[in-house]
Amino acid sequence: MNKKKKTKNKIQGNLSKSIIDILRKNPGKTYNYKQIASVLGVDDASSRNQIIKKLAQLAAKDQIEQVDRGKFKIEGSKNYYTGVLDLTTKGYGYVMVPELADDIFIANKDLNSGFDGDTVDIYVYNRRRRKRSEGEVTKIVKRKRTEFVGTLQQKKDFGFVVIDDKSMYTDFFVSGNKLNGAKDGDKVVVEFEEWPEKADSPFGRITRVLGTPGEHHTEIHSILAQYGLPHDFPEEVEEFANKLDTSIDEKEISKRRDMRDILTFTIDPKDAKDFDDALSFQTLKNGNYEIGIHIADVSHYVKPGTLLDNEAFERATSVYLVDRVVPMLPEILSNNACSLRPNEEKFTFSAVFEIDDKANVKNQWFGRTVTYSDERFSYEEAQHIIETGTGTIPDDISIRKHSYTVRGAMVEAIITLNRLAKKMRSERMRDGAISFDKVEVKFNLNEDNNPVGVFFKTAKDANKLIEEFMLLANRKVAEFIGKQKPKKTFVYRCHDEPDDEKLAALQNIVGRFGHTLNLKDRQTTTSSLNKLLEDVQGRKEQNMVDTLAIRTMSKAYYGIENIGHYGLAFGYYTHFTSPIRRYPDVMVHRLLQHYLDKNESASEEEYENKCHHSSEMENLASNAERDSIKYMQVKFMQDHEDEEFLGVISGVTEWGIFVEIVENKCEGMIRLRDLRNDHYEYNPEEFAVTGRKTGQTYTLGDEVYVKVKNADLIKRHLDFTLLGSREEVEAN
Repeated sequence: MNKKKKTKNKIQGNLSKSIIDILRKNPGKTYNYKQIASVLGVDDASSRNQIIKKLAQLAAKDQIEQVDRGKFKIEGSKNYYTGVLDLTTKGYGYVMVPELADDIFIANKDLNSGFDGDTVDIYVYNRRRRKRSEGEVTKIVKRKRTEFVGTLQQKKDFGFVVIDDKSMYTDFFVSGNKLNGAKDGDKVVVEFEEWPEKADSPFGRITRVLGTPGEHHTEIHSILAQYGLPHDFPEEVEEFANKLDTSIDEKEISKRRDMRDILTFTIDPKDAKDFDDALSFQTLKNGNYEIGIHIADVSHYVKPGTLLDNEAFERATSVYLVDRVVPMLPEILSNNACSLRPNEEKFTFSAVFEIDDKANVKNQWFGRTVTYSDERFSYEEAQHIIETGTGTIPDDISIRKHSYTVRGAMVEAIITLNRLAKKMRSERMRDGAISFDKVEVKFNLNEDNNPVGVFFKTAKDANKLIEEFMLLANRKVAEFIGKQKPKKTFVYRCHDEPDDEKLAALQNIVGRFGHTLNLKDRQTTTSSLNKLLEDVQGRKEQNMVDTLAIRTMSKAYYGIENIGHYGLAFGYYTHFTSPIRRYPDVMVHRLLQHYLDKNESASEEEYENKCHHSSEMENLASNAERDSIKYMQVKFMQDHEDEEFLGVISGVTEWGIFVEIVENKCEGMIRLRDLRNDHYEYNPEEFAVTGRKTGQTYTLGDEVYVKVKNADLIKRHLDFTLLGSREEVEAN
């Protein structure tokens, strides 16, 4: 290749971006075309002419300023912003900029190698009247992720990885020496390396082969890899954890409040392995009750700055997939040393309250303890005690596999705690808390982890008993620190007020089912939301309304600035009760002890950064959990392709109708192009589609019969065939 051709290639690609980058690095300084050419390392006439032409174009669009003939500069902050890129499945995106009211539209051609979630610098074009602001990415400040999951399409001595994530608008080129043993059709993890200016695709290398698409093991690991979530612990972390001294020694006991002689028990799911909370109960001489909420003292074992702490912080949360738990802490801690198993002494961190018969807190104490759990109950066993008032546990619900009798003091404790919990819950509701008792979808799995049945988990009194006392501990710990003067740095669980537009949209939708919302003020909003959630119980639209109501809520997050918790109607709230599975709870334990020891306020910046990371990891884990449920639903429906199902229309879009099956909550789509009997048009105001010729309308909440058309495990997507409305099908 001759020199002239080489220099010309140097400025191919996005010349606008190259010029703007040069000017932005020296805001306010003027450059002529010769200086730009010098920085770019070109000196041929063709390249100089391209630069002269591009400078004129950029000045004409007001992206740069011509201050004198042939001299250009850029103002440091004019029309340049930094924000987070949010890509759509259609290949374009929006950038959320804190300083601007509206998101900035970014066309596909202006993404300039930006990926979903990246922090980017953008240039915003002058806004035209009645048009949304548009911009282009000028720099990638920080990649949100550098690893992606996809399927390898192998050629002779190279390959392309087609990314699973629907928001990824490009595939990855992988050279033959970076395939890492992957074969054509394998599902893999590819790591982004670079995106050369003249290349159509980014370059990457395969770091892990996940397996054959569609296989159970492959797909579950793909879900974890897609969100950058870990699976196995590094060997050195396991080794570190296994060497910890987990003995209950007298020296450490002497530093703690000894509560081993007080009646103590746990209530957890029957298949739980880690028990991170226990309740103790005794009646005091004055007739009040002393109730202890005892939490595994994880911070006793997980010390700041250690290998174990660094790993726990990076994970930030346990991940609960349908067929497995990916724990935050190694098993030696999560299932053994920190698990409050029955008939074992444990180090705990406790919130102990004196409570009267009306559920008023009279006194409180926080600190490190040593406890001994006398009994372990499943929720079903505790519920049986509450419902019957007796301690005889029948063999069909017993976790011991045989019937047994619970001693009277334990029965009395559970019944009393349930009565107090109901009073606390009633008070919360009066104060404006919102009662989200959303139905959880669970699966019966066989030994090969294939779903053989679907069932729904609903919260009963035993669940709510535990919930109320955990809420009490979380709230009181937050109040104890939050109300101190001078202000102390602390980790709060924050929940802002709902979005007014989303509430108005919900009001519009539920009105179609005869429900109303009163959005006059906070009190009327919460009380009418609670009435709505109560009224839809057992009705066809329940799951849809529950889901839509939750979506109106702001997303809860961790932060050091307390704004209260809207959904719980608490002025102060934190997470103190689950340090085995949530890193913020570990931080709360450390800070609480730090302040009990009368130390100065901790670093705001350090804890704000940790809170932000914990919130991000919580969101990723939540997405992975949701994807694993969707995967298992699709897998379940594969074995029921010949059956007819009654469903409820749960969403209507311009390209299809979403239907949720009543008996198992599996959701799929009927594509409008598959409705052969008519041409259906979308009516967004009515949440409906209507046939041009027949006038047949399908609208949100309608009951219809469907069959499975296609169950795609890899895309985790269900397509349905519409058999007709409920009336039509049942009439025939």
